[in-house]
Amino acid sequence: MSLSMSPRVFVLDTNVLMHDPTSIFRFAEHHVFLPMVVLEELDGGKKGLSEVARNVRQVSRFLDELMAGQSHETIEAGIPLEQRDELANRANGQNPPQPSGRLFFETRPPEGQLPTMLPGSKADNSILLSALALRNVFSQAEIVLVSKDINLRIKASVIGIQAQDYFNDKVLEDLDLLHTGSAALPEDFWAGHADDMKSWQEGGETLYQLEGDDVADWHLNELLYFDRDNDVELITRDIENNEALLALAENYREGKRNVWGVHARNREQNFALNLLMDPDIDVVTLLGAAGTGKTLLTLAAALAQTLDESRYREIIMTRVTVPVGDDIGFLPGTEEEKMTPWMGALMDNLEVLTGSSGASDWEKAATNELLANRIKIRSVNFMRGRTFLERFVILDEAQNLTPKQMKTLITRAGPGTKFVCLGNLAQIDTPYLTENSSGLTRVVDAFRNWRHAGHVTLAQGERSRLAHFASEHL
Repeated sequence: MSLSMSPRVFVLDTNVLMHDPTSIFRFAEHHVFLPMVVLEELDGGKKGLSEVARNVRQVSRFLDELMAGQSHETIEAGIPLEQRDELANRANGQNPPQPSGRLFFETRPPEGQLPTMLPGSKADNSILLSALALRNVFSQAEIVLVSKDINLRIKASVIGIQAQDYFNDKVLEDLDLLHTGSAALPEDFWAGHADDMKSWQEGGETLYQLEGDDVADWHLNELLYFDRDNDVELITRDIENNEALLALAENYREGKRNVWGVHARNREQNFALNLLMDPDIDVVTLLGAAGTGKTLLTLAAALAQTLDESRYREIIMTRVTVPVGDDIGFLPGTEEEKMTPWMGALMDNLEVLTGSSGASDWEKAATNELLANRIKIRSVNFMRGRTFLERFVILDEAQNLTPKQMKTLITRAGPGTKFVCLGNLAQIDTPYLTENSSGLTRVVDAFRNWRHAGHVTLAQGERSRLAHFASEHL
């Protein structure tokens, strides 16, 4: 069959389908082609309880529903993708435009051959051969290979096949567009709003109401500050049209105002403690490099609100188990014992907060018993189907989660639960996940104007002068 029209034909690699099961519906009016080796690789990856295995099974269900009742002639001619609304929306709840493209399968052996330095026995090379052969089938169409595998894209470009990454999973085109959770105010801010500003005390807070064109650039629960020391800091409580309600931020920097003995050392840390201690904020995202205080501040707020104020029944600590180096194999013991090696950063900070490093054996035992009853370490792998009621949930290394995994976790929250997501987008260890497609990026962007969510990017390292110098020069 040869097409006289000139739409693009996108050849999908297996990792694209594993990454996003709805990707076959994401190419608008263009056609999608699946080589037979891709179907073979999908068949080999369908077993297990991992997120990838679930995605593979979802792809298989999509394909099965698309092919239901189709004749061999229809399959060869291409299956219309107009059915995508009902199928894709069932998976992600979205309603994108209906495409006019078709889904093609490799129904006969590809004609031609690869260069001798690329033998066709390897799966990636078989995909390249299929893409080359499509030039004879779709004579007027542009053939594009879509893959999350950088090396495959390089090989495709070398032999003359147009190749690109899968972009539809990206939350933002440019990570610089991700808001930091704070914004500087101009020097003449107070003078510019002298006539339209109202202030009053309510519920122990100092509130300000004002209006102006600059309100349009603010976000809910955003920190507003002046570029000078020892000045007030404000939090946007409500924004409607060109009117804003601002609250004076608490100062946790010095004196008796602290959280579990922890004082903020900079502006961003102070704002983070404001978010963490606010009972009206249900989800908090903290971004920052190592040593900026994400874990210490979060644990301090969790202990203060769980043990002192009894606002939460217990603390749940979890993280994605993606190793930085070589995997050391299976770990013995219960779920909590298996997770303990992964929670080293949290446990180190917990020891600092409880002051158990210099305590006697009896004091350590008493402290550990108390904490064991109120702090639970759980694996992300067993979160599906659970509901957390009145829990303070700490999700560490959240940058390694996909948007779908992040949705699965946050939707576990029941009444009275607070979710805190910690991460560094510069340290993603999950294959095929980038800063722009991380689940953490998705949460920061999706919740930025929700009344019960807050975000702040911690910029200044507070670990030690050695760590600060190393982070800048190594």
